[in-house]
Amino acid sequence: MKIVAYDFDGTIYDGDSSVDFYKFCFKKKKSISKYWIKMLWYFSLYILGIKTKTEMKEVLFCFLQDFDDIDKLLEEFWNIHYSKIKKWYLEKKHTNDVIISASPEFLLEIPCEKLKVKDLIASKVDKKNGKFLKENCYGKAKVKRMEEKYPKIIVEEMYTDSISDFPMIERSKKGFMVKKNKIISYSDYKETKIEKIKHTFFTPKFIRFVFVGCLNTFNGVLFSFLYSLFIKNPTVAFIVGYITSLTISYLLNSYITFHDKNLTLEKFIKFCISYIPNFIIQLICVFIIIDILHLYKLIAYILAAIIGIPITYLALLLFPFKEKKE
Repeated sequence: MKIVAYDFDGTIYDGDSSVDFYKFCFKKKKSISKYWIKMLWYFSLYILGIKTKTEMKEVLFCFLQDFDDIDKLLEEFWNIHYSKIKKWYLEKKHTNDVIISASPEFLLEIPCEKLKVKDLIASKVDKKNGKFLKENCYGKAKVKRMEEKYPKIIVEEMYTDSISDFPMIERSKKGFMVKKNKIISYSDYKETKIEKIKHTFFTPKFIRFVFVGCLNTFNGVLFSFLYSLFIKNPTVAFIVGYITSLTISYLLNSYITFHDKNLTLEKFIKFCISYIPNFIIQLICVFIIIDILHLYKLIAYILAAIIGIPITYLALLLFPFKEKKE
C-alpha cells in the first residue's frame, strides 16, 4: 500500500486547530477559564519532565466536559475555520493522502471527510472529557501508530512544518518542509538563524536548564559566601564554592535537565570541561567587581553566577549530553 502523508496543523491548515478550537469554545463559554490554573500547573510539570506530553495535553482538553453537544460544537467550528485549509492543498487530489497529526482525532474528522482523504491517524481522545485513550500521536509515536494500522505501508512523501516529524520523514521516500505556502524538499531545507535560536533555547529542555541554573546560582552564591567567612581571599572562596556547586549541578542537570541517569566519571569530567568557559567568565567577573570596582562580594557572586548561562547550555549540548539525531 502506497500513501502520501501530511501533518495537519501548520502544514495544510494555517495555524493550530487545537488552539483555534479552544479559543472558539472560550468565546462560547468563558467559564472554562476555571481550568487555567490546572493547565498551567501541568504545563510546568511537563516542562520539568515530571509529566508526559500526553498527560499535559489531556489536561488542556479537560474543558470539553463542560459542553453537552460536542458534535454540534465541532460543526459550528469547522463552518468557520474550514477556510483555513491552505489553497495549495485544496487543489491537490487526496485519494492516497493520510493525515497524521498530534491533534485529537475527533477534531479533524470533519475536515478530513470534506477533503475525502484516504485516512486519518491522530491522537485518540475522548471528546466527552478530553481523556487520551492512547499516547499522544507526536514524533516517533506517529510512525508507531501508522505501522500498527498499516504494517506494510510505503510512504511515498511526507509533508510537515516541523522538524519533530523527522521520524516520519526518515520513514518516507521523500520529505518536504512546508513554510506557510512554500514547499521545500527536506534535503534542501535549512533552518534560519531565528529558527535555530528558537529550537535551541525556546524548548522545555532549556527551561529546565534555566530552572536548574537558578538552583545552581543559589548554591554557588551560598557556598561561595559561606566559604568566604573563613577563607580570607574572596577569589579562592569563590573557586571552592564553584567546585561544590558544580558537583551538585552535574547531578541536577543529569536527572532534571537531560533526563540522563547514566552517571559516569567520564561524563562528569566532560561536564566539568564544558563549564570551563563559564568558570573563566565568572572568575573575571568576580575579579573586576571586587578587585577593581570594589563592590560588595555578594553582588559579585550573584552577577558572576548569572553571566554565561547560554554559553554553558550550548557547551553541555555539544559535549557531555550530546544527542544523536533520531
